Amino acid sequence: MDNVELLMSFGLTRQEARVYILLLGEGALSGYEAAKRLGISRSNAYAALAGLVDKGAAYVAEEQAVQYHAVSIKEFCSNKLHYMEELSETLERQIPKQKQEDAKYLTIRGRRHIEDKFRNMLKEVKERVYLSVSASVADLFREELAELTAQNKKVVLLTDEQYILDGAIIYYAGKRSFASGHTGCEETVDGQIRLITDSSYALTGELQDEETSACLYSANPNLVKLLKDALANEIKLIEIEGKSKDIDKEG
Repeated sequence: MDNVELLMSFGLTRQEARVYILLLGEGALSGYEAAKRLGISRSNAYAALAGLVDKGAAYVAEEQAVQYHAVSIKEFCSNKLHYMEELSETLERQIPKQKQEDAKYLTIRGRRHIEDKFRNMLKEVKERVYLSVSASVADLFREELAELTAQNKKVVLLTDEQYILDGAIIYYAGKRSFASGHTGCEETVDGQIRLITDSSYALTGELQDEETSACLYSANPNLVKLLKDALANEIKLIEIEGKSKDIDKEG
């Protein structure tokens, strides 16, 4: 995503984002100057500047000629996030409570949406979490996982490389295709994920690029049990292989 698209995620229109970037780079400008620099009509420039002022991204300096000053990107984003947090709390109080999740199977597409779901599932953990992911994927959620272990919640991780996470139970599956549960593969499947939280919710699928990523999410007890059994079998196999290696060393 380029800077314009990133700013649009904070509520600016494309035109407002372009004018805002110009103000950040040039300093104070009048509407006429902004229009001339960007090659847009004065009416569009003034509309964009008014929008920036209204959204807290610019201030007006009324001196000999009206000029617009950009609010720093850090201040603008921080203010926006604070405001959205306040709105979120208000909505949580006012919106009717969500009905209890049923056992439907839901498809989640797009890498960002899958990461969001994964992260939110971790934040909702009450007692325990089991996950089978590559070390690189685990790193995406290190902060949330560390928070769980700090709260003495059980975290069991199966991964493809040596991984350090204080308080977690970690199993190293090596070059096994740990995420699919099969053995004998020469390479791990880096983007495959399995996540079970509180023995009640499951997320499984592939985390690849934005277009091809897709996962299945459900509170269906059959899917949860299926994934739990697969993970348990994988752990047993890792433990057996570990004991075999110990015996070989002793012999």
